[in-house]
Parts: sequence; structure tokens; C-alpha cells
Amino acid sequence: MVTGNLAHKLYEKEKPQEKDYTFLPEKPKWTTVSLLDIVNNNYRFEASAFSLDAKIAINKIKKSKYEYVHLWSDKGFINDCFYGGRAKRNYVSKFTKGAIGFIGSAEMLEIKPRPIKFLTSLNMNIKPFKVDIGTILISRSGTIGNVTYVSKTLSKLLVSEHAIRIIANKFSGYVYAYLKTDIGKTIVKSNTFGAVVDQIEPEHLKNVIIPNPPEEIKKKVHDLIVKSYDLRDQSNELIDQAENILYEELKLPPIEELQPEYFDTSKDLRNFETKLSELNYRLDASYHLPIVKAILKQISKSAKEIKKVGDDEISEKIILPGRFKRIYVDKENGIKFIGGKQIGDLNPITDKYLSSSIHATRAKDELILHENTILITRSGTIGKIAIAPKHWDNWAANEHIIRVFPKSSEIAGYLFTWLNSEYGNILIKRNTYGAVVDEIDTNHVASIEIPILKDQAKQKEINDLVLKANELRYEAYLKEQEAIRIVNEEVINETKDDLSIAAEKEIEYKKSNKS
Repeated sequence: MVTGNLAHKLYEKEKPQEKDYTFLPEKPKWTTVSLLDIVNNNYRFEASAFSLDAKIAINKIKKSKYEYVHLWSDKGFINDCFYGGRAKRNYVSKFTKGAIGFIGSAEMLEIKPRPIKFLTSLNMNIKPFKVDIGTILISRSGTIGNVTYVSKTLSKLLVSEHAIRIIANKFSGYVYAYLKTDIGKTIVKSNTFGAVVDQIEPEHLKNVIIPNPPEEIKKKVHDLIVKSYDLRDQSNELIDQAENILYEELKLPPIEELQPEYFDTSKDLRNFETKLSELNYRLDASYHLPIVKAILKQISKSAKEIKKVGDDEISEKIILPGRFKRIYVDKENGIKFIGGKQIGDLNPITDKYLSSSIHATRAKDELILHENTILITRSGTIGKIAIAPKHWDNWAANEHIIRVFPKSSEIAGYLFTWLNSEYGNILIKRNTYGAVVDEIDTNHVASIEIPILKDQAKQKEINDLVLKANELRYEAYLKEQEAIRIVNEEVINETKDDLSIAAEKEIEYKKSNKS
């Protein structure tokens, strides 16, 4: 070959270079599939059924020190597995006799779900939607494989058929912890099917393998998960207790008993009047609803004084980050990045991690969260409230969340209680604006009224109850993480010796030849 001419040099320069995937989707993954694999996988031909990640995960379980079993089998952990029956839901008002909150597979992940839909046994059979303590729930459509554990809080609610119910015969906490690991989630998701909406069915859990370590390990993991959810229940009870004290001190009736004043009650159409001096440059009717005036009138009767959230004695600063182009990196080198839908979760699930080098300044000034920061969703679903627990320190949240940094820990819990109450929620939502997407901004949050109690001891009690609840949630997080760590490090990553692996491979080879 001639190598010294110009044509060759040009060819050398124009040779295609390997793609830089830094800002592109991941490289294509490929694997070979045997005919036996297809037969054993119910003759499925879609690529997801033979996921390379799943093959690696399954191989890791098979190399585990302990024997493995199929999750739902004679030797497995599941006694029964199903999802609630589909039925036309006849929703009722929350004030209807016997009304029970109804939630979906997204809300079930929240520490303290606040249902907006309600069902009652008075007009339909609600039994298929009930869940019992100790049941494992796993989302079966849309986002596959999100898992939660039914404790006292969730057992009081009804859950949609989009959550598969797993009834374990023993050690349900161990099964839950395994399904929370990356390995467990990967194997479950490999069973996904559906052309439009991803789904899994209960019978697919028969394909999921799980290590079967000694009983003492399974019991230890199970007890940690049960304790974690018990701590969450305790935290919810403290928050309820704090809100009850708030209502008692301000002599607040249930919100439905508050009587707004309308202009002309003889008409079926709700109508009201607003003074020009109260317009505040807002001509949208929702801003001037009579219920808002009724709330302000009610709290002014019993409060020592009414302040605003933006007052220097209430908050240090209120931040809404600007929009920006996000550069994501791998988990080990980035800042965990969560969104508004996830702020109700104890440990929000995300695969987004911001570059800590590229976004360092913005993260420090606008994005980073700290313990007891109060988060308020500002677009789409307005007014979801959370108070950041300790393990959220130095996480980042997106621009759809307004951050309120309380003046100190002596007001943080009380501020959360007020904003999280039905009364506070109405005052947040009154500021909503937008023709297509509902929104609020920092100025609106700063203008929200907050009543200061006459009895400062009671206000401190409310504050301390919430801060204690937040500490319990941190403890709950640590318990769950310890359980998952044990499953990962002491079960999955404990491998067999080479001789045992060789023997198993020989058995598998003989089986495949017979097939």
C-alpha cells in the first residue's frame, strides 16, 4: 500500500473517530441469547426480557455464597401475590360517612400520604383495595419496581390496583430489603412487558431469584425494616399531635366547618365582593375567595399576632433557583438531584446526579438542601410540603421546589406545621397563577400569613414535636440503609469458592444438554 501520498494522509485524517458519549445516550448494549433462554422465558422475544444488566445481576445471585430460590415458589418467600381488582371507582367527599383515603402507586411511597381521593363501602366494595400490615407493595405499571412496606400508616388507606400485593410467608422485611437493592430491582424490571405502558404481572415474580441466607441474617434484616417503618409511624403520630395542638390553641374548627361569607346566598352560583383596596393587583377570582378571608378572620381571633413567612423572625431566606442546563454524571461523582414529586418520600429514588464541579457555585447558592429546610412545590401540583431530614443535607432539588430556610430550629417545626395544615395549604394555593401551568413564586410564599401563638410554651411544644419527628425519620432511614447494606454486602456480594461454582456450572451444562 502506498502511504506517502496526499490521498492517504487525507484518508487518515477523515477516518471516523470513536464517539464521545459524554453528552450522548449510553453506548448500545448487546448480548447473545440461546434458544433455551427463550423457551425458559415463556417465548418472549423483546430485548428487555434478556437485559444484559439482568443477566449480570442473576449471575451475581447464582455466585452468591448462599443458595438461591425463586421468590414465588414452593421453597420461596411468597405465600400469595396479586393486585387489587379493577373496578369503577365511585369517589366521594372526604367528609362522607365512612370515607377512606385512596392512593396510587406513586403516593404509596410517601412517608405520610395525603389522599385527595376517597372511597366508602356505602356505595362500592372497597375490600380489594385494602392492604394489611406486613404486606409488600410493588408498582406494576409505569415506573416498575418501586417498593414500600405496609405499616400502620398505610394500612389505614386504600391502594389502587397498580400496586402488586406480596404476602410473604416469613421475613417480609428481608424480601422488601432485597427488592430495594439495585440487583433486586434490575431482576424485577427484566420482566417488564408492554408496547405503550410498561407493566409486570404477579406471576413474573416466579422468575425472580433471591438468595436464601441463614435464618439469623434474614431475621436481622426483617427486624431492621419493621423497626424502620415503626419509626415512620411514630414520626407521623408526632406530626399529627403537633397539628392538633395548633388547632386547639388557635381554636380552629375543621376547615369544612368554616363558614365563608358570600355576597348573595339566595343564588346557587357562588358570588362575592372584594374591596378595591384588597385587590393587590390581582384580578383572578381564586385569589379573593371568601374562604381566605374566613381563615384570616379566624386566626386573628386567637393569635398573638399575624406575621408573614418572609418576616426576618420567621425565615432567613426563601429561594427559587433559576432554570439551567443540567449536566448529569454518575452516582459516585455527583450531587443527588430530586424533584417535586419525590419530596414526600423518605429516600427519594432518582438516577439523576448533578456534576459537582460544573454546578458547584449554583449548587451552593441555590440548589443545596439542609436539615429542616422547608420545601414547597411551586408548579404543577402546588403546595406539597416537606421538611428536609438530616440525610438530605447537601442533596440538591430542582427549580420546581421553593426552599424556605427558617430563621432557626426554634421556628422551623412550627412553620412546617402551619404550612402543612389545611389552613396553611389554602393560603399557599390562593397565590396560584398561570393560564396553562399553575405556579407560585418566592414573593407569594413570603406573603403567606402565619399566626404566632399567645402561649409560647405551646408553640415550642409544636416545634419540638416536629423536629423530633424529623429525627425519627432520619433514624428510620438509617435502619433501612443498614438492612439494604447487609443484603448487598453480607448476602449478595459474599461469593462461593471456585470449586462450588465449577460444580454448579457442570450441573447446568448437563441440564442444558438434556434439554
